[in-house]
Amino acid sequence: MADILDQSEVDALLNAVNTGDVDTDSPEIAVGGEPVQPRDVSVYDFKRPERVSKDQMRALQSIHEAFARNFGASLSGILRTIVETRVATAEQLTYSEFIHSLPSPTCFTLLDAEPLTGQLCLEISPLIVFPIIDRLLGGTNAEIFIPQRPLTAIENRLVNRIIDRALHNLAEAWQDLMEVKFGIAGTESNPHLVQIVAPNEVVVVLGFEIKIGARAGTMSICIPFNVIEPIVGKLGTQTWLAYSHKDGDQKEAQSVSRNLKHAAVNMRAYLGRAELTVGELLTLAPGDIIRLNKLVNRDFILQVEGRNKFAGKLGQLRGNRAMQITRHASPDELL
Repeated sequence: MADILDQSEVDALLNAVNTGDVDTDSPEIAVGGEPVQPRDVSVYDFKRPERVSKDQMRALQSIHEAFARNFGASLSGILRTIVETRVATAEQLTYSEFIHSLPSPTCFTLLDAEPLTGQLCLEISPLIVFPIIDRLLGGTNAEIFIPQRPLTAIENRLVNRIIDRALHNLAEAWQDLMEVKFGIAGTESNPHLVQIVAPNEVVVVLGFEIKIGARAGTMSICIPFNVIEPIVGKLGTQTWLAYSHKDGDQKEAQSVSRNLKHAAVNMRAYLGRAELTVGELLTLAPGDIIRLNKLVNRDFILQVEGRNKFAGKLGQLRGNRAMQITRHASPDELL
C-alpha cells in the first residue's frame, strides 16, 4: 500500500505541476523507482497503410518530374504553343479513395507495363482534354465550352495521340530504373466501372498540373503497389540518386560520343603564304614555283571548321600527299 497516494499527496502533486516545481518532461518513474526510457512512437492508420517509404516516394516523384518536363516539351511541339507541366502531388491512397476523387465522365485509360505484372491508370481531366482537342483541330482555346459528356470516337483518336506521346516519355523516365514498355490496354469514361485492384489496396498517385495559356487542368497516374513491388527496393533515395546520376551521365556521354563520330567536319591544312602582284598572278603557268613564307622543316597548321586544331609535318603516303600530326596547335598560332 506504500505505492498508493492519498488525496492530500495527489493535491500537492497537482499544485506542484501547476506552479512548475515538478518537471513534467523528465523520464517517467516506474513503480519500482527506475526511470522509464522514452519510446519512439509514430502514428499508424490501419485504414491507409503506407507500404512505400518516404525515400521511395521521393524517388518516384523525382522520376516523374523528369517525365513532366519531357511531356510538356512534347506537348508544346504537337500543339505549337507553350505547355507547362509539373508534378503537383505525390501521395499514397487506397484505390477506392483515388477512384472517388475523379470526376465522371473523364478520360480514363488503362495501361500495361511489360514486364511488370498488373495495370496502371492514366486519367486526364476534361478541363484540359477538350482544350487540347480544340487546339489539335485548329482552335485557339479563347472561349471553349467544356461539355459534360464522354469523348466521341474522333476525340478519342486525337487524345490517343497525346497519350502515346506521354507513354513514350514515361518509358524514357523509367529507363534508368527499369526497361518498361507501356501500352494502352483500354479506355473508359466512368472510372467507377474500372476495378484493377481491390478497393482497399494501396496505390501511389502522381498528380500533374498542365497549363496551356489561360487553360489549366490535371492529370493523374495511379500505380498500384503490387505493380511496383518487385522493383520498390531500387527506389531508395541514396542508391537511386547515385545510380541515376552515374548511369545517366555515362549514357548521355556515350550517346553524344556516338552521334559525334558520324558528324562531318571540314579540314584544311595551311602550307604557308606568299605575296604576288596581279601581274605575276596573271603570268603563272604550269611548272612555275611559288616561294612560301614557311620552311619545309617547320610545323604546318591543320584547321577544323576554321579553328586551329593540330600541327604536323608534310609527307607522302602511297603516292598521296599526306600530313603527319605531331602535336596540338594553339588557337592563336600563326598559319
